[in-house]
Parts: sequence; C-alpha cells; structure tokens
Amino acid sequence: MHNISGLLKTAFVVVLTTAVGFVFAYLGIHEANIITLYILSVLVIAVWTSSRLYSIASSIVNVFLFNFFFTAPKYTFRIQDSTYLITFLVMFIAAFITGSLALKIQNSARQSAQTASRTELLFETNKLLQKAATEQDAAETASRQLAKLLERNVLFVLLENNIFSDSFMISPNGQKNSCIILEDSEKSAVDYALRNRCKAGAGTTHFSQAKYQYLTVNVNENVYGIVGISYENILSDSFENSIILSIIGECALAIENLHNIAEKENAAVLAKNEQLRANLLRSISHDLRTPLTSISGNADILMSSGDVIEKEARFNLYRDIHEDSLWLIALVENILSVTRIEDGTMKLNMNSELIEDAIQEAVLRVPKNCRQRISITSSDEILLARMDAKLIVQVIFNILDNAIKYTPENSSIHIHFYEDNHWIVIEIADQGGGIPDEDKQKIFDMFYTAATKIADSRRSMGLGLSLCKSIIHSHGGKIEVYDNQPSGAVFRFTVPAEEVKLHESFQNFGSGGR
Repeated sequence: MHNISGLLKTAFVVVLTTAVGFVFAYLGIHEANIITLYILSVLVIAVWTSSRLYSIASSIVNVFLFNFFFTAPKYTFRIQDSTYLITFLVMFIAAFITGSLALKIQNSARQSAQTASRTELLFETNKLLQKAATEQDAAETASRQLAKLLERNVLFVLLENNIFSDSFMISPNGQKNSCIILEDSEKSAVDYALRNRCKAGAGTTHFSQAKYQYLTVNVNENVYGIVGISYENILSDSFENSIILSIIGECALAIENLHNIAEKENAAVLAKNEQLRANLLRSISHDLRTPLTSISGNADILMSSGDVIEKEARFNLYRDIHEDSLWLIALVENILSVTRIEDGTMKLNMNSELIEDAIQEAVLRVPKNCRQRISITSSDEILLARMDAKLIVQVIFNILDNAIKYTPENSSIHIHFYEDNHWIVIEIADQGGGIPDEDKQKIFDMFYTAATKIADSRRSMGLGLSLCKSIIHSHGGKIEVYDNQPSGAVFRFTVPAEEVKLHESFQNFGSGGR
C-alpha cells in the first residue's frame, strides 16, 4: 500500500512539474528556470514520500523529461548540443543532493518525533506504575500501555517463585479478559522464555508457530512474569521494540519495588512482634512473680499456722489470695486477647445486645472490697448495640479497673451511656488525679502507663487500655480520654447502635453472643 501511494505521489509531482514547465516555455521563460523547477520537484517528492528510491527515480526521470520536452531536438532523446550533457549531469546531481538532504531532514524530524513520543509514553507509564499498589496493578498498567501503543492484544502471565499464579489479556480498547486458556504451543513458548530468559514464540526461531511473542519481565535473575504480544504476521520495527522493552523494564522495576516494600513491611512486622514478645515476656515475668509469691506465701501460712491465726487475720489472707487470683485471671484474659489481636486470629461474634446488660456485667466483676462508689445513669430509652458482648464487657471492666487503681478511696466513678447519631456512647468518669495532656495520646499504646511510662510494676502492664483501643476499633468505633471537671478523667468510647424493634422480646444478656 505504501509503495503504490509513493508511486502515485511521485507521478503526480513529475506530471505537474512538466505541465508547469510547458507554461514556462510558452511564456518564454529561460530553460534554467525549468531545470530549477525539476530540482524543486525532487525536493517535494523527498519530503512527501518516505523512501529514498522515489527521489532517486524522480531525479533520473526528470533529466529524461527535460531532455525530451525542452531541449532541441524536442520530443526525442537525442542531444544536439553536447554541453547539455553537463547540464543533465549537474541537474541530476543537484536534484539527488537536494532530495537526499530533504530525506535526512525528514528522517531526523521523524526520529525526533518518535523520541518525544517514546519519552512521553514512558513518562506516562512510569507515573501510572508508581501508583500501582500490587503486582497485579503494575502488570495491568504495563499491559494496557503496550496494548494502546501496539494496537494488539497483550497477554500477561504473573509468576510467583517461577510458578504461574495468574494470567489475563488486555485488548487494544483496554478491556481485560481473565479467562485465559493457553494452547499447548503457547505454553511451550512461555516455558521456553521462562527457562532461557529470552524471546520465544511468533517472530523468533523458538516455537515460531505460536500466536504471541513472549518476553520475560525480570530484574537480573528474578522473573516476575511473562508478556505475550499478538503479532498476527506483523512484526514490530526497531522503534516499537525499544518501547516494548522499556515498558517491560519499567514494569519489572515497579514489581521489584513492590516486593522490596513488602519485604521491608514484613521485616518491620517481625521486628515489632519480636519487640512485643520481649516486652510481654518481661512484663509477665515480673507481674506474675509478685501475685504468685503472695498467693504461695499466704497459702503456706494458712497451711502451717491456720489453726492459731485469728479469724480476722485469716480472712485477710483469704481475701488477698482471692484478689491476687482475680487479678491473675484478668491479666491472662488481657494477654490472650492481645495475642489474638496481634496475630489476627480474633473473630468478632457480633450480635444485638443491651448495652446496659454489658455495663452491669462489667460492674459485677469489680472486686467486692472496692472502696470507690460506682454509679450508672442513662437515657430512659432502651439501647441496643451491635457488638461482641464479651469483648465490650472486657473493655468496660479494664477502664473501671484502671479508674479504681488510680483514684482515691471513697471517690465516685460514674458510668453514663446514651445514643448519638446511630452510635452508643459510653462515658466512664472518675475523680482521680487525671491524665497529663502529653500522655493522652500515648495512654492507649501497648506497655505504656501514665504513671511509670513503661510497665514494670504490679498491675501496670499497660495492656488494658491498648486492648480496649483494639477492640473498639475492631467494632468500627473510637475511644478517647479527656479531663473531668473539677478533677479526674473521662474515658469515652462508641459502638454501633442497633435499631430496637417492637416485636423483639427482651433476652438475657449474653444469650446471643456468649
């Protein structure tokens, strides 16, 4: 098609030039101008067509046409004046040089345009690949860019440890097809490209009967995928090949960067878990020693001298053993909950529960010898929450336990709950010394306590409030602390509200969730 177009353009320019030459001759214009006209036609042909052959052929044809129509004897190829031979030679050389220079300029302009286009496309591809969040995103981005550039189907086979993990096809219009079943010839070409890190398939000497040409997406020895480009008997030129390799290279680097980021994140998680484990073991080893020593010592006293100890002193020993046991139970529950949250094995058992029942259950867990007064108020309406009742009870108890430890005896701890814009809000206010502003953002961090900064004393491991934060966030709510007036602190957290339906009968707390 390009050959016919070039021939037609050349013929048109030559015929038009000859016609204009006749006009010049009729007007008596000197033949030197007609020679210039033919040289100009070669220049036009060189610019208008894409092959040097057309300008060379037009140079030769123009010499013969000028001799035939405009030199004596006219309408013959005989040369009466031998000086015309020099004229013809100069005319040919001038036309040839002019055409060659025009072609060079044209090729240079074309190469510059291709370079600019390639740079723009690669820049666009690079920006899109930087936004890719996963290997799949990077592979799809590169495939779409190749499909758009080449106007052909592009097949991408993702690899994980040199094993096929996923494959898809992108059509020139950007449509993705994930249901790809490769024929045996295609699989053989893919396997060869993977094993040998080289091109295979259509347009190569290896499995040339395949419909796609396959190239590896790799950085050094790491192969992340195989790209297959549909050729359909049309081979890419060197310019397209350079862009294909550049886009594939950018894709490989993007996937490797994602791998590196994932490895760094995994390393950070492992380091964090190791630090968590070390802190947990250190805190547990110290915090368990004290109550266990107390329990063991008190039990030994009761066994050896129980009969001679006064009733009140004996009761105090029993009470101390009981309190230490309850504290150990609460500690173990917190530790188990923390480990389940950290390793992702905690599953919420969400049900519709009366929030007042959860609060009452938590208050019942408070030791009988609590010296603080605990009161509960709420709106008159019945409030249902969508929650894991057991975990929310643990949250309320942890906050109450924290308030009891850090508030003076005979002070008040007040619990108030209400509904606000589809959320149940629970506020627990105490009359203690409050929490400094610099500690308010840190108090929910694991192993952090406002009193000692890092937990290393009995009953201050710093797990309770961190666990509360994790549980509330897993419910979609939020937890915060602010100052109580005139003194103390208020812990506020939210859980999703559930609509109360009239036909529902009241059920005992825990029947749905525990």
